[in-house]
Amino acid sequence: MTKPNPRSYAIIGAGPTGLAAARALQRYGIEWHGYELASNVGGLWNIEGPRSTMYESAHLISSKTTTQFDEFPMRDEVADYPSHRDLREYFTDFANHFGLINGFSFETEVVATDVINDGQNGDGWLVTTRGADGVEATHQHAGVIAANGTLSEPTIPTFAGGFGGEIMHTSAYKSPRVFTDKRVLIIGAGNSGCDIAVDAVHHAKSIDMSVRRGYYFVPKYLFGKPADTLNSGKPLPPKIKQAIDTRILRQFTGDPSRFGFPKPDYKIYESHPIVNSLVLHHAGHGDLKVRPDVDRFEETGVRFKDGSFTEYDLIVLATGYRLHYPFLDKAHLNWGGQSPDLYLNIFPPNTPDLFILGMLESSGIGWQGRYAQAELLASYLKARTANPEAAAALEAKFAGPRPDVTGGYNYLALERMSYYVNKHAYVSVLAEELQALNVAPKVPIGAQA
Repeated sequence: MTKPNPRSYAIIGAGPTGLAAARALQRYGIEWHGYELASNVGGLWNIEGPRSTMYESAHLISSKTTTQFDEFPMRDEVADYPSHRDLREYFTDFANHFGLINGFSFETEVVATDVINDGQNGDGWLVTTRGADGVEATHQHAGVIAANGTLSEPTIPTFAGGFGGEIMHTSAYKSPRVFTDKRVLIIGAGNSGCDIAVDAVHHAKSIDMSVRRGYYFVPKYLFGKPADTLNSGKPLPPKIKQAIDTRILRQFTGDPSRFGFPKPDYKIYESHPIVNSLVLHHAGHGDLKVRPDVDRFEETGVRFKDGSFTEYDLIVLATGYRLHYPFLDKAHLNWGGQSPDLYLNIFPPNTPDLFILGMLESSGIGWQGRYAQAELLASYLKARTANPEAAAALEAKFAGPRPDVTGGYNYLALERMSYYVNKHAYVSVLAEELQALNVAPKVPIGAQA
């Protein structure tokens, strides 16, 4: 393992975004050192990791073709929608192939970061870590790159009343055996909630889903191909794409309101779609029932907004995740609203040498989109010495205004959508900024360092 040094940039996290950061900095000849709480790479896809929210049946909801790193495709024998086991192996192979493993300190938690001299003199950052033995240490770095992901800190809502049975968040879910012979209510119908509902129908005594908002359900296959590989060329205008894809979905999935799901009060792609048609299959077979929004918990069950009451043994909160950077002062992140306000979701306006990678949600952007973020960052760091005028021009944009990366879509005003971008619009801006920096990497794409 390499040792941290004051010239290196600290990468926090060894999931797909942390690996993208390490690889991009490696290609541009920028020194780095990574810290990872788990014992190996993979992030949340490492089911054995201490903060992994993975479960036994988990697979990608996007296909491998649209998700993988361009310079390191997944093997042909890997399925269209790989399991978490396939992906953990993929990230391990990626890290080994490009010689990234030795750059990380594993079983090492970052507990604090502090800018030196308030960043005014470019003196860097102090990073305090805690090892598996509980011993803390502080290391000096040139800067900090937070790449710890967006899906590890659960959102736990509060409900009126109290429930005497068991309550768990999907983040704690691992195996459907937990549902055996139980009456189960799943609150929420996001992608994880629907996946877990499909797991549960084979084990539980009964499964209900409490849903307060309508969703668009997208099958994983359309016309015999992974759905996200269709129409992958030049993007259609939003109104045309929404109209065409809505009609296609009606042909493949019908009207989910037949099964009790609310009708969406927004257009498709204005919120993240549910890539799961099996939940409709099971609803159509009576294996699960859709219930209204929760009014209150009671000792033995739940009272719903329509006045009905049902008894349950277990309530599963499929209520999503919130952004979590516990090792950073929120002031450094320009965090005044629902999420940090950063240029291109990467660059804070007033905190030198702090960068966020992976604070990004988008349909179809995959890990290559995270790599595009990392490459822009690496190019900027190199340009500070190789092309300082171009670097300064980029820095002048950090304070705003923000470019429009919605692609013309009117995203819902939800916390999880506050850092959502349109893939084509966002990647186009990244590419423009990369070109403007005009610095060449030391290592060509695909080549080993």
